[in-house]
Amino acid sequence: PAYSVKCRIGAAMVWDAEKRGILKPGKELVEPTSGNTGIALAFVAAARGYPLTLTMPETMSIERRKVLQVFGAKLILTEGPLGMKGAIAKAEELVASDPERYVMLQQFKNPANPDIHEKTTGPEIWEDTGGNVDVLVSGVGTGGTITGVSRYFEKQRNKPLYSVAVEPAHSPVITQKLAGQELKPGPHKIQGIGAGFIPDTLDLSCVDRVEQVTNEESIEMARRLAREEGILAGISCGAAAAVAVRLAKDPEFQGKTIVVILPDSGERYLTSVLFEGMFE
Repeated sequence: PAYSVKCRIGAAMVWDAEKRGILKPGKELVEPTSGNTGIALAFVAAARGYPLTLTMPETMSIERRKVLQVFGAKLILTEGPLGMKGAIAKAEELVASDPERYVMLQQFKNPANPDIHEKTTGPEIWEDTGGNVDVLVSGVGTGGTITGVSRYFEKQRNKPLYSVAVEPAHSPVITQKLAGQELKPGPHKIQGIGAGFIPDTLDLSCVDRVEQVTNEESIEMARRLAREEGILAGISCGAAAAVAVRLAKDPEFQGKTIVVILPDSGERYLTSVLFEGMFE
């Protein structure tokens, strides 16, 4: 309904909070977001009648800000260099200031996030492919998609799925974590993935391989998707597609069916670096 994969977790987290009794009339929602989860929560909050305040790094696209405001959400921008950690800290500060008033759904920690992908995204992929899937390629923001889909295939269908996590080359914290190294996040331009830490919603046991992708690769592939495939896709879509193409060229994956997750539309990035210089 709000044009991204995050619509699923936005609705699921609200439904779950209502069911558990922590979200009810009179409460206000607060959530840190890079944009898409915020937009998902904004449309659900508007429909359910909950006030919503979102904290978001100032580096995210103008389109994201405008859509959030159209849905009636209050937006607080945080310092870009602090990334999602800065947005999370600001949201936690708000909740701490009045815990009886605010409810934070915590997309990076909430089990309802991967659960909804196990209940919906996984079965949809299975149905659309007749179960003929060998490889899943997914960018990692919260990790909910790759975790939920992998769990569905392996636990409910008992089918091995080779799951590939995609992260920014400039902020390779998943790679660092798996190598037992100190986490050294960095700034990057691939909005929606690479939060700079390991979310609780990312089950690393579901990840078989991690691939890094540069800003430039992501942008170029997103542009190619539009021009060569007629798919207007966002920056993180370009990142995931670039990795999928990379794997498809590898003899190891010859003859394999690769499913790649494209999380959102390029319309959300028209004023961003993704299409810079294209409208002059």
